[in-house]
Amino acid sequence: MSNFTILWADDEIDLLKPHIMFLKAKGYDVVAVNNGHDALDIVESQPVDIIILDENMPGLTGLETLQRIKQIAPHIPVLMITKSEEENIMDQAVGSKIADYLIKPVNPNQILLSIKKNLHSESLVSRRTTSDYQQEFSRIASLINDSYTIDDWMETYRKLVFWDIELASADTNMDELLEMQKIEANTTFGKFVKKNYEKWVTDPDDPRRPLMSPDIFKRRIFPMLDAGDKVFFILIDNFRLDQWRAVKPLLTDVFNTEEDLYCSILPTATQYARNAIFSGLMPLDISRMFPDLWVDEESPEGKNLNESPLIATQFERHRRRCRFSYNKINDSTAGERLLRDFAALEDNDLNVIVFNFIDMLSHARTESKMIRELASSNAAYRSLTESWFRHSGILDILRRIAVKGYKILLTTDHGTVRVDNPIKVVGDKNTNTNLRYKVGKNLSYNPKQVYEIKKPERFGLPSPNISSTYIFATNREFFAYPNNYNYYVQYYEGTFQHGGISLEEMLVPLVTLTAK
Repeated sequence: MSNFTILWADDEIDLLKPHIMFLKAKGYDVVAVNNGHDALDIVESQPVDIIILDENMPGLTGLETLQRIKQIAPHIPVLMITKSEEENIMDQAVGSKIADYLIKPVNPNQILLSIKKNLHSESLVSRRTTSDYQQEFSRIASLINDSYTIDDWMETYRKLVFWDIELASADTNMDELLEMQKIEANTTFGKFVKKNYEKWVTDPDDPRRPLMSPDIFKRRIFPMLDAGDKVFFILIDNFRLDQWRAVKPLLTDVFNTEEDLYCSILPTATQYARNAIFSGLMPLDISRMFPDLWVDEESPEGKNLNESPLIATQFERHRRRCRFSYNKINDSTAGERLLRDFAALEDNDLNVIVFNFIDMLSHARTESKMIRELASSNAAYRSLTESWFRHSGILDILRRIAVKGYKILLTTDHGTVRVDNPIKVVGDKNTNTNLRYKVGKNLSYNPKQVYEIKKPERFGLPSPNISSTYIFATNREFFAYPNNYNYYVQYYEGTFQHGGISLEEMLVPLVTLTAK
């Protein structure tokens, strides 16, 4: 801990020699002065890492010195020490963004603890985080190997997300090790899905079946309405568990949160998964029962233009009377308009709001070099999500709902995964363009590298043609065409995609927010 300089200003500095000797013995350089003017001269003339400032000095007081220090060197943390316990002085000190506030008499260990907290917290956190993850590594490996049910996988995924966020916030060398575990987990999870997905789809009453996209309204929305709650159902496209964890602190002052996960259907793409949520049906059933509301892959028409009518069909099918609204927010103007017209929503039993920002961010990251640089990693992707959430209209909307005391179910239709491993696939001109799943009648691929569905109807999927086959990429793989292969791979490698099989895409947050 050498090479750190402490500036200590106190009019009784001679009485503090034992404290100064204690800090010097711990490896710190201490510059001692007995007034505020000398403290300012030191700050202006030499490097200082932290300042200890007595509040009650004659001449230039501690608070006055603090204000001038903040103008000269606002980055230097200041510890204020005072005999006074007056709340007004505490408020002024805290309002001036001091690093810590200590009341005399203070012992040397109190001061040392505050110094460590402000100068060494990052290195101490990094060492401790590294040590904790090293101890947890084998337990996570065991969880991956011993995950036999969907609940096991949800617990494993929560652990991986926790450590992803922890290691990203600390300067450790454990990132690569965690990435290896995430790849191993997704490889094993892919095998688990291949083994069980057909059973989940064909037997909705199987107790081992997870909560899935078509179940959300029936299992979560309807019980809230039956309890007499006014409900806001808010869906953020492409919203992963780690992104939810990043924005959660912005909501905890006004909401109690109950976090859960559910399993998105395949393909983990908006056309399929979101329509399944709003209709309460698998895509095949939507196409058969409401052909006017289902849009095939090859159609140029938008795939999610019928969401409000699909919600209506679900209420009608269950013979439920419900007054609801549907709003899709694609930009700040739409968010501001919804806030302005919020009173019009208050008479509804259910208000559905879809936010498309993260989906747009994902596409922009693929197409824009600048956005790709800004979201170069999962941590950066989370940070952009948090920044949008903090500064966009969604936070204002959520807080307005909290004031009214309405219930919120916050979720997504699917997640997204960062891809880096290309797989060659060949299809005809009618094959869809998604990089994580393909559907077509003349697909050429290596069956060992994909999850293939040759009888789509058994999996609740429509067949654009009699011989249509669906194939899904797993882990971090993405489909690339042999034509212009190198350019294609370079363009899409490292982008965030969805539609396939991974923990990030399939196990997505389902959060109940209740106003405090």
